[in-house]
Amino acid sequence: MGNRLTQIATRTGDDGSTGLSDGSRVPKTHLRVDAMGEVDELNSGLGVLLCEPLPDDVRELLVVIQHELFNLGGELSMPGYTLLKDSALLRLDEALEHYNAALPRLKEFILPAGTRSAALAHVSRTVARRAERAVVALTLEDSSVNAAPRQYLNRLSDLLFVLARVLNRANLDGLGGDDVYWKSERLAREGADDCAGAPESNA
Repeated sequence: MGNRLTQIATRTGDDGSTGLSDGSRVPKTHLRVDAMGEVDELNSGLGVLLCEPLPDDVRELLVVIQHELFNLGGELSMPGYTLLKDSALLRLDEALEHYNAALPRLKEFILPAGTRSAALAHVSRTVARRAERAVVALTLEDSSVNAAPRQYLNRLSDLLFVLARVLNRANLDGLGGDDVYWKSERLAREGADDCAGAPESNA
């Protein structure tokens, strides 16, 4: 492994195949490789998010998640192995409950927008969903894939949605404050009805 890490350009993949951690080789279009790549992209997206000003507790959580995603990717690269611990999923559940409890209840859909850090969290959320779909597709072909990676990605996408809302309220760059709500026709009608029923001003 040490030699592989040192020699970056091995040229062994020039034929369109890639090596798994158990020594086997598969086409780069293989569903397992696709899932590994999606997880890698997700981890890279979190790396970009970590470049932003963040609350200390959110930063610490995301760093832990990066390490767990590395374990998840490692598990996908080694058929039959288990690297992702039960505690990793439990950590996400606890964080989800903790951060969501402090947020106001949503009454309407929100847009993936707001502060830069919140928008980046939303981007990572969508990549987490794509990674989850890739793992599900792999599971349908290979029943030996553990449930933990799929469950972890599902929970992580939920957590990133919540963290985006948290980051929109963190106001670390002076631009935060609230979610960016979708302007639905129902909201527009309700707003018009409210205005119609409002008392006239004496001004």
